[in-house]
Amino acid sequence: QVQLVESGGGLVQPGGSLRLSCAASGFTLDYYGIGWFRQVPGKEREGVSCISSSDGSTIYADSVKGRFTISRDNAKNTVYLQMNSLKPEDTAVYYCAADYDYYCSENAADYDYWGRGTQVTVSS
Repeated sequence: QVQLVESGGGLVQPGGSLRLSCAASGFTLDYYGIGWFRQVPGKEREGVSCISSSDGSTIYADSVKGRFTISRDNAKNTVYLQMNSLKPEDTAVYYCAADYDYYCSENAADYDYWGRGTQVTVSS
């Protein structure tokens, strides 16, 4: 069964850090571009970051550049999103997704598989 499972979300104070994990089962991530997206109620899903399968190249949304880092460990079939200097506006449900392509996409419609999400809340 193909599955993506996010973990690592939670409640953190502004300025704090969290590391999200996206673990795949039922398929290997080696050939997939992986994206992280986030969504708050009433708003469209927003692309946060993605990493390609071909050369590990990455893309970041302007709102998270310099604060978030995406990485992948193909041996563990897992992708990570390190989030530092968190702000209240980062509060959202974070989803990971897999796109069967050499390169990653910022377009949610390009992705084949999705996880169920993990809640990140940044609040004092």
